[in-house]
Amino acid sequence: MKILLLGKNGQVGWELQRSLAPLGEVVALGSGSTHPCGDLARLEELAQTVRDVAPELIVNAAAYTAVDKAESEPDQARLVNALAPGVLAQEAQRLGAWLVHYSTDYVFDGLGQNPQTESDVPAPVNVYGQTKFEGEERIRAACERHLIFRTSWVYAARGQNFAKTMLRLARERERLTVIDDQWGAPTGAELLADVTAHAIRQVRGRGPIASASAPLAGAYHLVASGETSWHGYACHVIAQARRLQPELAFKAREIAPVPSSAFVTAARRPHNSRLDTRRLQSTFGLTLPPWQLGVDRMLAEILP
Repeated sequence: MKILLLGKNGQVGWELQRSLAPLGEVVALGSGSTHPCGDLARLEELAQTVRDVAPELIVNAAAYTAVDKAESEPDQARLVNALAPGVLAQEAQRLGAWLVHYSTDYVFDGLGQNPQTESDVPAPVNVYGQTKFEGEERIRAACERHLIFRTSWVYAARGQNFAKTMLRLARERERLTVIDDQWGAPTGAELLADVTAHAIRQVRGRGPIASASAPLAGAYHLVASGETSWHGYACHVIAQARRLQPELAFKAREIAPVPSSAFVTAARRPHNSRLDTRRLQSTFGLTLPPWQLGVDRMLAEILP
């Protein structure tokens, strides 16, 4: 099977290069790739790339993810998050290929305390969420054979993340303030990539990848199990770091919980980022591990 992977240098894309490799030949492109083109902002060249590569599977791990900046760059966010996935969907349909795409909890308004299900009606509260939802809609309208994985609070050992920021601040400050009224599940890029590979194998197990029917197609919520606030996440990170490296010099003596209103941001954030993953687990026969397991593994990797 030939696989076209877009966004190879991002946190999820980097892990996908590993997890997809046993499934077939992976053509991995980043935004800087020109021949063939991996830049989602160049729609015509992107479409031509799909035609030239002629993959049986397209995995799109690229996105415009600058949530606050999107408020002042709505056209650019829409180009990458909505129009480009639409182009990929059209080309996948023309080839009879499957398209795997990643979306976000930000398609919901984040009200209430119950985990959002796939049947809940999206109501994004910021430009980023709006463009990601439009991307979903364009994929559904254009491509029969698609998998959309909605996730949240993604991190990886590679690149910057919330845990690394907390560790740095804990070395610099005696008091940290962290939001305690936004809830979700920290989800590792490793987990996303591995579940993606499992799901693709299940899809292929139902018959040829380009079969006329697509019984597994649709949107699935994919996050680690359990839930926490950003404050709870920060406390866990610092406590685990102290267990792993007792000799580390942390100045922080207090991690104070504060409301979202304590930090002014250009884009509104949903307070409830909980996602119900029962559909994914039952459909693909998977068990999603607790969020602490992945975070602890990441900390063991990044701590000196």
